[in-house]
Amino acid sequence: MAEETYNSMGGRADVAVQAGRIEGLHQHFHGTGTAPPSQPVPFQLPPALAHFENRQDEQEHIERAAESHTDHPGPLVVALTGIGGIGKTEFGFHVARRLSQRYPDGVLYVDLDDLRRDGTVEVADAVGELLTGLDVASDWQERSFAGRSKQYWTRTRDKRLIVVIDNARYGAEAVPLLPASAGSLAIVTSQGPLYDLGGVTAVEVPLSPLALDHAVRLLGHIADDPRLAAEPGAVTEIVRGCGGLPAALKVAGQWVRKYRRRSLSRLVAELSTELRERGIPMVEAVWDAACAGLGPEAARLYHVVTQCPAPAIAAPAAAALLGGDLRSAEDALEELESAGLLENRPEGYRMHDLLRGHADRRARQADPAGTARAEARRRLIRWYRRQAARADLLAAGPRMTFAETAAAVPGVRDAPDAPDAPAVPAVPDVEFSGKAEALRWMESQRLALYGCVRLAFEAELYEDAWALCEPLWTHFLDHPHYADVTDAFRTGVAAADRLEHLPAMVRMRCQLARPLWEQEQYDEAAEHLRHALGASQSLGDSPQERKLKASVREFLGLLKSAQGDWAGATADFEAAREVHAEIGNAYGVLLQTHLLGRTALSLDEPERAVALLREAHRMAREQERERMTARTGFELGRALRRAGHAAEAQGLVRAALANSRERGSTFDEARILKELASLADELGDTAEAEEHRATARLLTERSGGLSDEDQSS
Repeated sequence: MAEETYNSMGGRADVAVQAGRIEGLHQHFHGTGTAPPSQPVPFQLPPALAHFENRQDEQEHIERAAESHTDHPGPLVVALTGIGGIGKTEFGFHVARRLSQRYPDGVLYVDLDDLRRDGTVEVADAVGELLTGLDVASDWQERSFAGRSKQYWTRTRDKRLIVVIDNARYGAEAVPLLPASAGSLAIVTSQGPLYDLGGVTAVEVPLSPLALDHAVRLLGHIADDPRLAAEPGAVTEIVRGCGGLPAALKVAGQWVRKYRRRSLSRLVAELSTELRERGIPMVEAVWDAACAGLGPEAARLYHVVTQCPAPAIAAPAAAALLGGDLRSAEDALEELESAGLLENRPEGYRMHDLLRGHADRRARQADPAGTARAEARRRLIRWYRRQAARADLLAAGPRMTFAETAAAVPGVRDAPDAPDAPAVPAVPDVEFSGKAEALRWMESQRLALYGCVRLAFEAELYEDAWALCEPLWTHFLDHPHYADVTDAFRTGVAAADRLEHLPAMVRMRCQLARPLWEQEQYDEAAEHLRHALGASQSLGDSPQERKLKASVREFLGLLKSAQGDWAGATADFEAAREVHAEIGNAYGVLLQTHLLGRTALSLDEPERAVALLREAHRMAREQERERMTARTGFELGRALRRAGHAAEAQGLVRAALANSRERGSTFDEARILKELASLADELGDTAEAEEHRATARLLTERSGGLSDEDQSS
């Protein structure tokens, strides 16, 4: 093993390697005679629209404000306000693109409506989204809102950034997302004035509906049709009917293009007849006319696309809604885009809120009983449940779960799909290519997955609701989006209770407890675990049920550890280890022994910690669990140093360092380097200790983590 090789070579076998690593990092971060390499500059804006009406006066107003924003303590905030459909988001994007050269450190974007739950935004999650854009990996992000705020301020200090904050409802939602630098610009969109921006330098730019001539120009750009010049009266009537809303004009322009052989006067007359007969506004009639020209599959998708709980939908999910093959779903999405009813963005196809309301109304007209929508919703939920379970199995391996993998949706391929795959009635599984792809898929589909938990519960598909939570546990451990996970697991608890599914009732409460205590909501976490412990007494004696009982005790121990109750945690971990030993679960015994060793170290019992962690390390090697071998070795090294055996500890800690580098975990690497520095101090090698600390500081700085000083402040 690595520690044995190290000891046999006198304790300094890889010092040269370490020195080379440190020198390489110094060169990487600070350069050697050349300018240091810069981090990637974020630019989180979608491609520019082909057609945009400039709103020149508003642009000039903002540019003057940016030019005059000097000697101010904070960033300039531009508040774009106006009714839905007025074009605030696209105008914000346009301004950001136009001014991006003035702000060379990048453009960030966050849509607060994507993060809104029951009208409220978990601002810590929004800060996390921005930190991700600033190249701060999830394992480096602090768990608390205060910690993430410090990271965000540190990362944006002295930068010249643009941050676009979309769909704010209150100034209090936007203020924590403002960059720390006075040289930055924040563009905040909202339907109404933000009165509580709290003393920042703000310029309010209200957006009105486009003036008639501007709206005519925009329609002309979209339609690009000689009839517009030939029939100005009809054009005026169309534009007035759209109310100067760019979202409506886009659909109207595509509708005009579709019927190139009809005169505009005839098209408007047909709409006017419908207006008189049905008493609906012109814009609604334009959208109805656009829908009337859709093919059967595109029309069917338009009626059910709003069942997708995410703001954007990709072709595989659309295929699940339709219950068909991928190619047909792609064709339907493209047809809806051509009609102006969807917009293609990098994350998928998005629908404007105004059109979302129209799609729902059309769906109710076509399907008054809601049968087709309910079936589409059920297919989508089952499809996501199945894909999440498959991704989880690949990412986390076999573990304790209680829901069966959902059957394949008939005629719909599993994700990821092959675009050229033939449509066949019986569709075989399509596997993810590896763990990394499975994890990327779960993160890319996060909003849909968490949304499907709520959607399933509302549809009284209670088994689907709690079953979806099981794979989301793995996702949460890597990507702690607290608003999402607490909402999902609270829903999972309620769904399990409705079904009186005892194992799920226990498991959901345990998994809800962890994000609660990580947010320092200890009392609520403890209440859920008390209920889980009580319910677990009614479980049977099968190995799986006894394993679940042991898991409850483990969660109780972890909660007590988080609160500093080390003696209580020890009792729980010992009880869990005893159960795992009785049922022959070797990994469970290993894990609890590891936790007991860490707890003994926290109780300042290093000799006891050494004995426990030595046993855990032996078991990890025998079970050929590479990651646990490194973790237990690192903890054993810490315990040995505390027990006065620094020389023996070095080989173990260096082996853990090598493992962290193989995995590419800079977070673990920095943590282990700090321990190596302490070991070097113990052995009297102050130069090596300082090299380790310097490298750890460089890694922390580069990765966006908080320094020890920042964490303690």
